[in-house]
Amino acid sequence: MRTARRTQIVEAAIDTIATEGLAGTSFARIARTAGLSSTGLISYHFASKRELMDEVVRVVTGELADAVADRMRAADGATERLRAYLAATIEFAGKHHVRLRAAREIAPAGPAAGDDGLEALLRAGQLAGEFRFFDVAVMALAVRAVRDGVLDRLATDPGLDIATCTEELGTTFELATRGA
Repeated sequence: MRTARRTQIVEAAIDTIATEGLAGTSFARIARTAGLSSTGLISYHFASKRELMDEVVRVVTGELADAVADRMRAADGATERLRAYLAATIEFAGKHHVRLRAAREIAPAGPAAGDDGLEALLRAGQLAGEFRFFDVAVMALAVRAVRDGVLDRLATDPGLDIATCTEELGTTFELATRGA
């Protein structure tokens, strides 16, 4: 029951942040969203708002990382893994843009902005000769900026064609990284 209640609170926090913004999110609003009788149940599970917000980011980041890792494991070669990274990220954003928007409001650098394996993938592609020489940190920055741009666009255009977006961006980065 303890885990189910924590999950309920995290989900309510995500929904509240998505509708009220981080500044408008309080334990009282989260309790209302969750259908809890008091904020005491939130305080029992989370010592502070910061702790709850950190858990929201951890949960959403973990979901995104799992989706990306699953897709990348099924791909052969660096080019296909890069396409898989982009596709999984964009598709996750399309299905879960509310969750990602909430996590990005808490942590503006965005979920999985740190060590998500992208730089290692780009380096491996260079070492295998699939990718041309380029600054790995800069290319990873570009890929992540595009990922975040898709999320920003989804916030204003939930009808964005995810399949077209995935295909076009996959092609763009395939051409940008292609070896000689």
